[in-house]
Amino acid sequence: MANPDENAHGDGLLVIGYGNELRCDDGVGPRVAAALERLKLPGVRSIACHQLTPELAEPVSRATRVVFVDAAADATAGIQLRELKPAETGQVMAHAADPQSLLALARDVFGHCPAAWWLTIPVEKFEFGDELSPLARQGVELASERIQALARNVAKV
Repeated sequence: MANPDENAHGDGLLVIGYGNELRCDDGVGPRVAAALERLKLPGVRSIACHQLTPELAEPVSRATRVVFVDAAADATAGIQLRELKPAETGQVMAHAADPQSLLALARDVFGHCPAAWWLTIPVEKFEFGDELSPLARQGVELASERIQALARNVAKV
């Protein structure tokens, strides 16, 4: 039986992977999004982008759940999955936004803020290039598995 919330907002789980793919490990977010898109998981949609922009509030508002995936240079542990709440206001003061501001913008402009998580992947290499470090490669694999498990759990709701 379909989840009524999915029928109201249509897009199920949205994964937004962001970062600069020309700065080695900083590109882990888009790589996770692209890997999940290739899997064509039912009820899962992915967006790979360089940075979070206000235009992403519209697809965020259509999702029932959203996971933002990014690199974490200061991470001391493995990948981290943290629940997110929207910012007080959806006002974005620059061309780029943060996940909490996008959630608030989706709520304020489009009338829906989905359940959300921020998945960060520990990284170490930010020089120019497109080769991931072993740490980042492992993080991409683990993050993809974690999101697939989350997608299976969402589908059971």
